[in-house]
Amino acid sequence: MQAKKVDFEEREYGKTPFTEKELREIIGDSPIELFLSTRTALYKEKNMKQKPPSKDEAIKLMLKDANLLKRPVFIKGKKKLTGFKEAEVKELL
Repeated sequence: MQAKKVDFEEREYGKTPFTEKELREIIGDSPIELFLSTRTALYKEKNMKQKPPSKDEAIKLMLKDANLLKRPVFIKGKKKLTGFKEAEVKELL
């Protein structure tokens, strides 16, 4: 993104976790499943694929374990994208 001279704000949320308010703003009305990292131990341990948590429960879990939030999160206006799929990122930017 820097090579393409795209103006962006970067945040390492493992080092600077989001607050509950920030998570709620990021997730908004989108389905919580889009924001869950399927690679984390917590996701697997709680069998979230078969039993997805409610948005409130997922946010509580993300506050305890920032790794549960899928990375990266791209936000441009009202559009949101999680994970890195190059074609989708290019389209968003």
